[in-house]
Amino acid sequence: MTTTPATLVVGATGTTGSRVTARLTATGHRVKAASRNATPVPGAEPVAFDWYEPGTHAAALDGVDRLYLVPPVGDSDPAAVMLPFLRRARAAGVRRAVLLSSSAVPAGGPAVGVVHEALPGLFAEWAVLRPSWFMQNFTGTHLHARGIRDEGVIRSAAGGGRVGFVDAEDIAAVACHALTDDHVPGPDLVLTGPEALGYDDIAAITTEVTGRSVVHHRLSYEQLRDRLAALMPAEFAALLAGLDRAVAQGAEDRVTDTVRRVTGRPPGSFRALLEREE
Repeated sequence: MTTTPATLVVGATGTTGSRVTARLTATGHRVKAASRNATPVPGAEPVAFDWYEPGTHAAALDGVDRLYLVPPVGDSDPAAVMLPFLRRARAAGVRRAVLLSSSAVPAGGPAVGVVHEALPGLFAEWAVLRPSWFMQNFTGTHLHARGIRDEGVIRSAAGGGRVGFVDAEDIAAVACHALTDDHVPGPDLVLTGPEALGYDDIAAITTEVTGRSVVHHRLSYEQLRDRLAALMPAEFAALLAGLDRAVAQGAEDRVTDTVRRVTGRPPGSFRALLEREE
């Protein structure tokens, strides 16, 4: 009996990976759900996977013909571990790869931008999702969400800059199309929500919907960098603070039609997300 090839979802318990796994399994696709501890995921085949443990890679790739790739968190040079794995995946018969990157990182840019640039030379079918900042940063376990819950404060170095914050559900919906459609819907997919919002707007909407008073504290680049450096490697802290500085300069003040174009429906709003989760 021939076994149907599977999709390997890296980070299957994470913000986007869990949603991609749920959508794929709900539509009858075979999924290998990769996480460090092979955490059971409904409808999927759990498999142990660690970017930094090559001994976990062969079993994860067995029977797989497509990949959803979430880079290692907090690594300023993910290509060092990702590219050897991707070459191994190609040799194992993987034909399509969908990479989660960022709207702030173009092909050839820093960090995961190096992996983005390498994909066309590795796979015949590939796509890179470049979402803007996640709306779930304000509702999950992110520093912003914890600041809202614990202090009623959002801290950023973004000033009055605006961001096309995007719902992780919309990212997952686009990812599933990129993984399963007969033709990949464009290789470089910049994903945003329906409007660009400043952090002052996020605070005001959160206050209105939840009834909890939330304010935005504007930090300098140096202040944010130093706060983050107490929680993570200094190089990565500087990278994140630099992204906020770019937001302040207008780098993320845009919206795209990618979600609607790929899925056939408009992206969800931040207000709708809060109302859904309240």
